Amino acid sequence: MQHQIKLAITAMMLAGMSTSALANAELDALMKDDNQWAMARKDYANQGYSKLSQINKGNVKNVKLAWSFATGVNRGHEGAPLVIGNTMYIHTAFPNNVYALDLDDNQKIRWSYFPKQDPDVQSVLCCDNVNKGLGYGDGKIFLQQNNGVLVALDAKTGAKIWDVKVNDPKTGAANTNVPHVFKDKVVTGCSGGEFGVRCHISAYSIKDGSLLWKAYSTGPDSEMLIGKDFNKENPHYSALSVYQDVNGGNKEGGSFKPLDKSQLKYPEADLGVRTWHKPQQQKDGWQNGGGPTWGWYSYDPKLNLMYYGTGNPGTWNPDVRPGDNKWSMTIFARDLDTGMARWAYQMTPHDEWDYDGMNEIILWEANGKQLASHFDRNGFGYTFDRTNGSLLVAEKMHPFVNWASKIDLKTGIPVKDAKYSTHQDYNAKGICPSALGVKDEQPAAYSPKNKMFYVPLNHVCMTYEPVESKYVAGQPWVGATLTMFAGPDGVMGGFMAWDALKGKAQWYNKEKFSAWGGALVTSTDLVFYGTLDRWVKALDAKTGKELWKFQVGSGVVGNMITYGHKGKQYVGVLSGIGGWAGVAMNLGLTNETDGLGAAGGYKELTKYNAAPGGGAMNVFSL
Repeated sequence: MQHQIKLAITAMMLAGMSTSALANAELDALMKDDNQWAMARKDYANQGYSKLSQINKGNVKNVKLAWSFATGVNRGHEGAPLVIGNTMYIHTAFPNNVYALDLDDNQKIRWSYFPKQDPDVQSVLCCDNVNKGLGYGDGKIFLQQNNGVLVALDAKTGAKIWDVKVNDPKTGAANTNVPHVFKDKVVTGCSGGEFGVRCHISAYSIKDGSLLWKAYSTGPDSEMLIGKDFNKENPHYSALSVYQDVNGGNKEGGSFKPLDKSQLKYPEADLGVRTWHKPQQQKDGWQNGGGPTWGWYSYDPKLNLMYYGTGNPGTWNPDVRPGDNKWSMTIFARDLDTGMARWAYQMTPHDEWDYDGMNEIILWEANGKQLASHFDRNGFGYTFDRTNGSLLVAEKMHPFVNWASKIDLKTGIPVKDAKYSTHQDYNAKGICPSALGVKDEQPAAYSPKNKMFYVPLNHVCMTYEPVESKYVAGQPWVGATLTMFAGPDGVMGGFMAWDALKGKAQWYNKEKFSAWGGALVTSTDLVFYGTLDRWVKALDAKTGKELWKFQVGSGVVGNMITYGHKGKQYVGVLSGIGGWAGVAMNLGLTNETDGLGAAGGYKELTKYNAAPGGGAMNVFSL
């Protein structure tokens, strides 16, 4: 009853506001109510943190399965459902069905939505038929379908209100991201880096789906929405080149080396064009420069800045695209109203390993500073001043990271080890981490109570051989073969608590496989996450000690959530193995290099999972 009264009071307070103000105020109120889970990571800051305290370290051992819901769809179920009032909204892998479940009536299906998508869309989805979730605002549920169509549904009835085509799969462009609602906008992006797509981030009106602004990841400043005040406080981020070509180089020693700091020239304009040097045999550069934006976005209402990362620079063969390849592998901060870039920092200039930079940026505060932290695929944990992008901390998340010895904090440039550089027709061995990264899309969580981050990890290394590959629109343009294997610890995953001010792990637990489930942390110092071998776990946030676990029907690549209903706290997660780690198993691929190396690296998953993985929502309580 108290919960219903809260919602009624909120509704009265919102009455009479404009549509944009209403949408923003309603979502703000929902995010502050810990009984709800109204955004992909609960709030604008991407913290994955809840103040709910009914389940604690003393009683978590008594948690049981409360209910489950089979989605009727196989393959990887990434992301998490939304909980708005007495309704849970669940999404699925392709074809991206949506179910609204009545939490007041034994999870009865209130409405369902079944998109009509061409099955051929699946052929341009890089790493399984995943979809990372839904957005909510202005009484609408937003679904970004795999086929590039953004849909707005009536949250009460499921009726389609509007739709708009964001990307065209015939070019190789698709979508797997969550549509994020910030103010009166729904922000979405693009997948397809392996298809030579030129990706973007775009904002649409939540009212009618009209395009408000669009910013590309590569190209001239005018098309990237980069103005004169870009990187004002850190002009060295806008240097013309970090790495120079060394006349042919040598395959063992690497054909690119860092420029002397005195040679860096900045700030420079149109770096999204000028850092793509075209060798004679290659016609295209930035026009097919990737920079996908399929990760998790965050937003600071006070600064009115949204944050996100960009991914790989098109083909995985680095010799085809000499130069820094800006602004792939980059963290951006943009003005939400105009889309103009305030600052950007490229983490892996001239990427040679597919270390996509699109992992979440988590916003937090410490010592009077407004901070942002990011756990990159390249193996480094970064902390920035989010007001201007100044780099404060950049440290290895695990000692096995070897492609670079460190990040130079003054320049932000990684100090690469040429031994692990990659070049066409040369099989580079022992590179750590693998292309999966030390952490992939599975989001970390942050506790403002104890100022610690809780990070699911991959512990995988690789061999990597770039090969010749010609660009053909709509066709794969990977240009590399790789194998994956367990890192030096002898396992393929882990989970850690990370101090982002010191750049050090407080504790670290090993996992047999990559920990591919997104984390949740609560005010009772409990951390929850799921594993590929079907476990859902609860740990003591202070020590890492395992306090509870439950085995579900398929491996977990979804993100944990918690919500309250009728005075009871629930914890839930989607199961259904897939994503990059599970795609080869789902498709029955067995050659070591199949599934971009996943077939060999994760072949033991078949001992723990039936294939393809069946999707389900699993909900637990005391």
